[in-house]
Amino acid sequence: MNTAGLLLDSFGRVREAVHEAVEGLTDEELAVRIDPRANSIAWLVWHLTRIQDDHLAGAFGTGQLWDTDGWRDRFGLPFPKGETGYGHTSAQVAKVRAPAELLLGYHDAVHARTEELLRPVKNTDLDRVVDTAWDPPVTLGVRLVSVLAEDLQHAGQAGYVRGVVERGGMA
Repeated sequence: MNTAGLLLDSFGRVREAVHEAVEGLTDEELAVRIDPRANSIAWLVWHLTRIQDDHLAGAFGTGQLWDTDGWRDRFGLPFPKGETGYGHTSAQVAKVRAPAELLLGYHDAVHARTEELLRPVKNTDLDRVVDTAWDPPVTLGVRLVSVLAEDLQHAGQAGYVRGVVERGGMA
C-alpha cells in the first residue's frame, strides 16, 4: 500500500462510521443529547465534516465545499461564515438540527473531495508545511492525522449516541 492508499482507506473508514451512525434515524433522533451539555449525532457529524472540509481545503489551497457548493445555505445554521463548531457552547450545539440526507450529503461531498485531493499524495508531500501559525509549523502529514483522529473520535461518539437512542434510552 502506498501513502495515498493508506490515507484513502483511513478516510473511507470515517465515511463508513458516519453512515452507520446516521442512516435511518429521524431528525428527532439525530438531535438527541444524552444530557443537556452533550453533543447530538447531528452536531457531531456536522462538526467532523466541517473540520475535514475546512482543514483539507486549507492544506490543499482549495475552497471549502461548505461555501463553494452551497452547503452553508442548505443547512441554514445561524453561525458566522467559516464556523466549524470548534468551541461551541451547549446552546450553539442545540441549534444544529439537520435531516440524515443533508448530513450524509454534505459528508459524502466532502469525502469525495478528500479522495480527489489525496489520490496524488506521495510520501514526500507529507513534510510540506501547511500551517505556519503553530510552533512547530504543521505539515500535511500532521494535519491529516489530526483530522483523522478528530473525525474518528466524533464518529465513534455519534455511534455511541445512536446506540443509546436505539435502546430506547433517549428520544
